Amino acid sequence: MPGRRVRANPGEGGRLREEILLVAERMLVEAGTEEALTLRAVAERAGVTTPSVYRHFASKDRLVEAVCLRAWDGLGSRIREACARLTDPFIALGQCGRAYVRFALDHPVQYRVLMLHRPGGPELSPATEECFAHMVDAVTACVDGGVLRGDPRTLALSLWSAMHGCVSLLINQPSLPWPEDLDEFVNDVVRIAGFGAAVSTRLSRTAVPRSADVAAGADAMVMRMERA
Repeated sequence: MPGRRVRANPGEGGRLREEILLVAERMLVEAGTEEALTLRAVAERAGVTTPSVYRHFASKDRLVEAVCLRAWDGLGSRIREACARLTDPFIALGQCGRAYVRFALDHPVQYRVLMLHRPGGPELSPATEECFAHMVDAVTACVDGGVLRGDPRTLALSLWSAMHGCVSLLINQPSLPWPEDLDEFVNDVVRIAGFGAAVSTRLSRTAVPRSADVAAGADAMVMRMERA
């Protein structure tokens, strides 16, 4: 068992908080569930007293949220990196979706805690607010560029629902017959959502095209795009 640490000197509280988060993050990933993150267990692993953990995190929920948000801070940089140097908003939107899915799959435990649990109150969690902001920004650029039509916030929710559904199934239903090449599968999901949105936002809400018309229209559209 690790030895007990002495009480932190003034000004060292931030460093101790970071050490507690690092230990708790390792425990969360090892266990695969937040149930392992009791304040007492984290204190034992970190070699500090339980009151020392309480001084930085008032409850287990606060600790778990802080641990998950620590990883979630990398989502924005992942999306910005994926979209860097892209000038076409529709291509950038696709890259945003791919980056979101890959980031979630790289941090499945944190994603499950932050995005698959009902929040404790009516307010949006910081993780939800950040994700929504990224989606709205990317969709707004597409609306401004004319590739999508409609309210950017509503469109962002629709596209985010597709990405979230993909991630949720991949994380929670690993026994489904997923293809071996998950990157290609994710790419297909992004393309289906993106092209589907581009077409559906141009149709009137009352339009119910027949299968033959959908097929013919899709064939004609693909032929024009491939020629271009």
